[in-house]
Amino acid sequence: MREINANQVIETVEKLCIDANYYLNEDIKYGIQNFMESEKSPVGKDILNKLIENAEIAKEQNMPICQDTGMAVIFVEAGQDAHIVGGSLTDAINEGVRRGYEKGYLRKSVVKDPLDRVNTGDNTPAVIHYDIVPGDKIKIIAAPKGFGSENMSAVKMLKPSDGVKGVIDFVIQTVDRAGANPCPPIVVGVGIGGTMEKAAYLAKKALLRPINQRSHNEYYGSLEQELLEKINRLGIGPQGLGGTTTALAVNIETFPTHIAGLPVAVNISCHVARHAEAVL
Repeated sequence: MREINANQVIETVEKLCIDANYYLNEDIKYGIQNFMESEKSPVGKDILNKLIENAEIAKEQNMPICQDTGMAVIFVEAGQDAHIVGGSLTDAINEGVRRGYEKGYLRKSVVKDPLDRVNTGDNTPAVIHYDIVPGDKIKIIAAPKGFGSENMSAVKMLKPSDGVKGVIDFVIQTVDRAGANPCPPIVVGVGIGGTMEKAAYLAKKALLRPINQRSHNEYYGSLEQELLEKINRLGIGPQGLGGTTTALAVNIETFPTHIAGLPVAVNISCHVARHAEAVL
């Protein structure tokens, strides 16, 4: 059994929250640059260029890429042979979020109750997803989620008879209805299978995959490309002002499901697709 002090978790999460909000991941940067070359709209091409400029300024000035620094979503892969000492893992994660949002001057956007709407003042609690895995290490991924895009996400319980056409139609309709709200170009996470909540989890987790990596499953890799092409023919374009770059990628994750169901979730992210990770 390997011991990991809770203070290490706190310090790690603090840094991850700041890094995820300050620095644009390289796959996103290269993706925007590639789409800039093929973008048909002069306005769209200019917007894509400004997104890169904005990211460079944020990096140089150590400041958030966007004013919406999100609700902290934390994915934890906890090795079954790792033991947290000096406090609980959940408490350590939330303390790391609190410190990260304070130290990084990140906007605090969490309210204590969804109806009372009183701000917690420190952007906690985080939404934490735990996965127990073999080994004695703990992998932590911080994925702050802005709600301009989160609000445009959706889940639908399709019938098995709806098949792949039903999935395609639902994904396209969700993106089309979102329009300019999620600040395109977007990254589209799609979860298929499991139960209602599992599909939503898969869609959120799909956003963590680099946009230049297709599904290891050839069938779903092909479906990802088909959906991306259809989405980019919608004409929404960068920042919703028209063009051929509405999405940078579509990432699909799947899970076995019940014979009577076909759950599908679409989780939309703005172009920043914030996430940073570390292994303890």
